[in-house]
Amino acid sequence: MPAEEGAGPRQIGVLTIEPRALATRIDAGEPIQLIDVRTPEEFAEGHLPGAINIPLDRFDPAALLPAGNSERILCCRSDRRSDIAAERLAQYENDTVLHLKGGIVAWERAGLPVAR
Repeated sequence: MPAEEGAGPRQIGVLTIEPRALATRIDAGEPIQLIDVRTPEEFAEGHLPGAINIPLDRFDPAALLPAGNSERILCCRSDRRSDIAAERLAQYENDTVLHLKGGIVAWERAGLPVAR
């Protein structure tokens, strides 16, 4: 996320996004790349629509394809693993990275759709 001109210094690190806020951004058609860092078995049980699965034990920011204009947002079951992956990505890209607050558990509690 480049800083806007005159907006002050760019923030670098990890931030969270609430499930409903993410759903709103997805519904608006914003360019988002969702990365689920759970195991393939967990991913198969249900995931955010459009998410790709890159388990945390194989998550290598240097190996990710360029996101282009998309913002990457990471998720997992509760948000612990996605926080770890987001920290790795933020350090690698020297930028701000978002991960889903409360993970897929919070997403489902908010009544949002899950793909299987």
